[in-house]
Amino acid sequence: MSLLKGSKKDSEQPVTDTRYHRRYVGLKETVAYVLDDTAQSLNISQFNDRYIYDVVKIDFNYLAIYNFVGTIWDIINDTFIGVIVERTRTRFGKFRPYVLLGQVPLTILGLWFWLLPFLFPNTAENYLPKFVFYFLMQIITETAGTFTSIARSGFMSTITPDPQDRTRLITLNNMASRLVEEIPNLTFTFVYDAVIKKNIANLKYLFAGFGVTCAVISACFSMYFVLNMRERVMQSIEKPSVVQGLKAIVNNKPMLITVLSSFLGSFNISQPRTNYYIDVLGAAKYKVLVGIPALPLQFISYAFVGPLRKRFSTKVLWIFEDMWTDMLWLTVFGIGSINKNFMKKKVILPTMAIEEVLEMCVYGLRRVIPAEIENESMDYCEWKNGYRAEAMIGVAKSMLAKLQNAVMGAVNNIVMGKIGYVQGLENGAQTDRTKWWIFALGTGVPIITSVFGIVPKFFYPLNQEKRLVMYDDLRARREKISALVENASADELAEIAKAELEGQFINNTKI
Repeated sequence: MSLLKGSKKDSEQPVTDTRYHRRYVGLKETVAYVLDDTAQSLNISQFNDRYIYDVVKIDFNYLAIYNFVGTIWDIINDTFIGVIVERTRTRFGKFRPYVLLGQVPLTILGLWFWLLPFLFPNTAENYLPKFVFYFLMQIITETAGTFTSIARSGFMSTITPDPQDRTRLITLNNMASRLVEEIPNLTFTFVYDAVIKKNIANLKYLFAGFGVTCAVISACFSMYFVLNMRERVMQSIEKPSVVQGLKAIVNNKPMLITVLSSFLGSFNISQPRTNYYIDVLGAAKYKVLVGIPALPLQFISYAFVGPLRKRFSTKVLWIFEDMWTDMLWLTVFGIGSINKNFMKKKVILPTMAIEEVLEMCVYGLRRVIPAEIENESMDYCEWKNGYRAEAMIGVAKSMLAKLQNAVMGAVNNIVMGKIGYVQGLENGAQTDRTKWWIFALGTGVPIITSVFGIVPKFFYPLNQEKRLVMYDDLRARREKISALVENASADELAEIAKAELEGQFINNTKI
C-alpha cells in the first residue's frame, strides 16, 4: 500500500469521528490554500464568449473546428502527461514541481489571449491567420495547463491526511475566497455596460486591462500557494505501472460514479446567462442586481452543511442539491416563456432574484459535498489497491470531460449560428426569436438536456459505516508502513515497496 498521508477532504460520518483528529495545516498554509482557490476564480471568464464573439471576432464554424480538434489533442496529451506525473518522485513532492514550474509560462501564454485584438485589428470573423494564431496559442496553453491541472488536483488531495482537517479547509476556503473572487466580474460588469452605452473607451482596451491584471494577480497568489504548501500524503515507494494506474481507475467505484454523473450531466446544450442579460435585457448589470438579495445566503448556507450532514447521507445531499437547483431554473424557464415574460424586466428580474435566493440556500452543499466526494475517491483507491493514483484518476476524469467539451463546445457554437445570432450587434438588437433562444439556452434547455446526470448519483457506494471503516484502516496502515520505513535499509525498502504494490498491507476488511 502507499505511504500516503491523506486527501484534502472527506465526507460525512468520519468527520464526526474525533478519536484520531489532528490539525496538520496551520495558518500560513491555510492562507495559501485560500489564495490559490481565489486565484482560480480571479478572472473575467464569464465574459470570454463576449470577448471572442464581439472583440476578437472568430467565426462560429472556426470555433467549432477548434473545439473538436483541440479536444482530440487534449485526449492524446492527457494520457502521456498523466503517466509522467504519476511516476514522479522528487524531494519536493510528486505534484508540487509541476505546479511551480507551470505557473509562470501559463501566465505569459494567458496574456497573449487578451492581446489578440491588437495583433489582428479590424479583421473579419473568417480571417484565417487570426484563427490559426488563436488555435496554436490555445493548444500550447492547454498542453501546459494539463500538467498543472493534473498536478494541482493531486496536490490538493495530499495536503492533509485528516478528514476533519480537510473539511475545515474546504469550508473556510469556500467562504473566504468567495469574498474576493467575484470582485473582478462584478466590477467588469458595470464598466462593460458603461463602455457599451456611453462609448467611453474601446472594448479591446477594457478586456486587455482587466484580463492582464487578473492574470498577473492570480499568478502571484498561486505562486505563494505552491511555495508554502506541503504534500503530507506519502506516495508508494515503488512507482505504479500504467496497468496499475488503469486498474485504480476501473475498480474505483466512487470515482466512476462521480465521473459518469459529471459526464452525462455535462452533455447539455447551453449558453452563459450573461448573454441573456446583455442581448435580451440590454445590460450585464442585471446579472449582478438579481444576485444581490441572495448574496448573504452564499455565506449563511455553510451553516446548514453540518446539521444536514448529521441527519442525511452524503448521497442524499448530493442528489437533493442537484434536483433543487434544476427545479428552480425550470420554473424560471416556464414563467419566462409565458407571454414573452423573458423580455419584461418587471416580471423576469424579480423571478430570477427569487430563484437566486432559493438556490443559494444549498450553495454550501454545492461547494463542500462534491469536493469531499472527489477527494474521498482518491483515498478509496489507496484503501482498495494499496497505492494512490491521483494523476491517472485525474487524467481519466479530464479526458472524459474534454471529450464532452469538444462535442458540446462545437454543438453550442453551431447552435448560436442556427438561432440567428449575429456577432457584433448592439445590445438588445437580436431578433425576438433569437432572444427567446438565448433565454432558453441559459435556463431550461441546459436542465432538460443534462437530466441523465443525476441517475449515477443514486448508486454512490460509500455509506457512513463503510467510510468510517475505510479511514480507520487507512490510518492504521499508514502508521504501520511509516514505522517500517523509518529505519529501513535499501533492501528492506525494496521489499516494502514490492509488498505495497502487491497489496500485502491491505486489511482483510470487505471492500
